Amino acid sequence: MTTRNLYHSKTAQWAVYGLFFVAIAGIPAFVSDGFLLNQFAVYGIYGMLALSISLCWGFGGILNLGQGIAFGLAAYGMAMTMQMQSQDPDSNPIPPFMLNNSLEHLPWFWQPFWSTGGGILLALIVPTLFYVVFGTLMFRARVSGPFFAIMSLAMLSAFATLILDMQPYTNGANGISPPSPLSLFGTDIDPYGPTAYWIVCGLLIAVTVGAKLLTQSKFGLVIQALRGDPERVRFLGYNVALYETCIYAISGFIAALAGCLWVMLIQYVSPAQLDTTFSIGMVIWAGIGGRLSLLGAILGAFLIQGGQSYLGDQFLATWLLVLGAFFIVVVRFLPKGLAGLLEKVLGALARQPGKHARPDLPHAITGAPAAGE
Repeated sequence: MTTRNLYHSKTAQWAVYGLFFVAIAGIPAFVSDGFLLNQFAVYGIYGMLALSISLCWGFGGILNLGQGIAFGLAAYGMAMTMQMQSQDPDSNPIPPFMLNNSLEHLPWFWQPFWSTGGGILLALIVPTLFYVVFGTLMFRARVSGPFFAIMSLAMLSAFATLILDMQPYTNGANGISPPSPLSLFGTDIDPYGPTAYWIVCGLLIAVTVGAKLLTQSKFGLVIQALRGDPERVRFLGYNVALYETCIYAISGFIAALAGCLWVMLIQYVSPAQLDTTFSIGMVIWAGIGGRLSLLGAILGAFLIQGGQSYLGDQFLATWLLVLGAFFIVVVRFLPKGLAGLLEKVLGALARQPGKHARPDLPHAITGAPAAGE
């Protein structure tokens, strides 16, 4: 690919991303119903999770079936922060569910969540640090492919069991339901208001731009090379385990951010957020949308979760079968997902006789490198 075409390809990609950002930012102008606006904000969180999977699996080649670890731990951290906002340090320092479980003192690991800023920071840092430690142990031992996927799934199940067993401190299967909305800088964030939506939308745009820039950097090129042939990259002198740990931890941080936003919108967290079905669902969103495309993964999450919201009631229990069958068809016939299908259609249109060829146009959707790029 020539330098000119490469420039136009990247320009076209950012133009498509810009149109997407404008579209989601304009939703509050057309939606006045608070419940619907909250639902769109939740879709934004799902899109953030799908993006984290695309970054880790699509670009890094690391199939992570336990992304719910970061999401769930951060969600619990955010719920603890919001719960402590409604407690009084002098007259009412212990959450009601702890009193129901015969606790007389606030546990030491709940103490930092008296501070809203400190609590949110912990909710983001703790899952990310776990990903750093777990990733370092796995990747230094050269655990990869299906073996890493199984290990991440097992670790997810372990965390879910731990939270269930620690009922006096986590309220077990009942979860934590903060009685009041999140308060930031003295202002309550109405989960059904436009402010909450703007927060989610702004952070989704920020992480998407950051992830896109990351994939186009030298670091991103090394990560994509690891997906293809890690042994060759290791032979060239790169620390493969370090790069794999970094991209794994970055994807975990994005999932942790999504977990914090989830509790801000839903005001509830339970072990269901660490359920294996939910984490596998994230992989399905990215796979159907296009794991090699950040934007495709986000749109895949929108499509699947939107379909579940409006078609799930009709199909009931068979919805999972429909989704599974759809995923199998896409993986079998569209390895690049729906974004890859759109790329083929645009490529065919660009090659039509009598029309000006635009080799950069198909790759504007997927963001995948064109031939020779």
